[in-house]
This record gives sequence, C-alpha cells and structure tokens, in this order.
Amino acid sequence: MGDIGYKPLRLRAEDLGDLTVIAAALQDALVPAGDIAWLRDEGSFVMAVNRFRWEAAGGEGESRERVHAGLRFDFVRQVQYRNINHRDRGSFLELLTIACDEGRVVLHFAGGAAIRLEVEKLACALADLDEPWPTAWKPEHLG
Repeated sequence: MGDIGYKPLRLRAEDLGDLTVIAAALQDALVPAGDIAWLRDEGSFVMAVNRFRWEAAGGEGESRERVHAGLRFDFVRQVQYRNINHRDRGSFLELLTIACDEGRVVLHFAGGAAIRLEVEKLACALADLDEPWPTAWKPEHLG
C-alpha cells in the first residue's frame, strides 16, 4: 500500500526551529473540525489531521500519499478561534502554516481561519497514527 520502507513520522518541538519542521510536515493537512479539542484540565490542545506526506513526494514517479496524524501542544493556557464553525463538525479546514512568537502559537488555515494558543512554553508533538494510503491529489502552490 504505502512506502515499502515506511516509518511513521514522530517529531517534537521545543523551539522555533523544531516547530518550523513540524509546520512543513503539516502544510496542506486536512483537519476535521470535529477533531480539534482543547483539553483545558490537562493544559493541552490536540488535533487529528490527514497530512500529505511531503517527505515521500518529489522526483519522477513521485509518491502521493496521505496519513492520519496527531498534533499536540502542551502548556496551553488559553485557546482562541477565528472563522471556525464548531457546530459543523463534518467540515474540514486546510492547514497552511504554524507561526510562533513569545507565548503564542497560531495555526493558520485557508479562508482566513485561525487558532491562537497562549502557551507557557513551546512543547509540541506530531506523530503519524497509521499506514499511509495513496492519493491522486497533490497540493499545488502558486508562486
């Protein structure tokens, strides 16, 4: 089905450089609105995503695959949402990038949607959750 030598991606971020790598791995991830949660009592924010495997794409005969993954931020004090309809749990958001400055992490989605996390410190983890599957669609970026 997927890459013969597939190894699930597992990344951690504790600084901006690390978060940049995670943001690149998640570019164009599809996020079901119903799979976003702030676990207030734990101080964590989590999302299940369907990410394009950029690390498997490229070159002639390139692989086009997606895989389910989980994203978690810890030490989260507050979460704010912009242009996200929580009632429409079946809708999908397309993650464009993740930005970070002192005490804030912002997940930017297509269409102007965003999620802002107020954090005590940066502590993020990304992990693939199952086997990749082929997809005919490869995200295109206009430059």
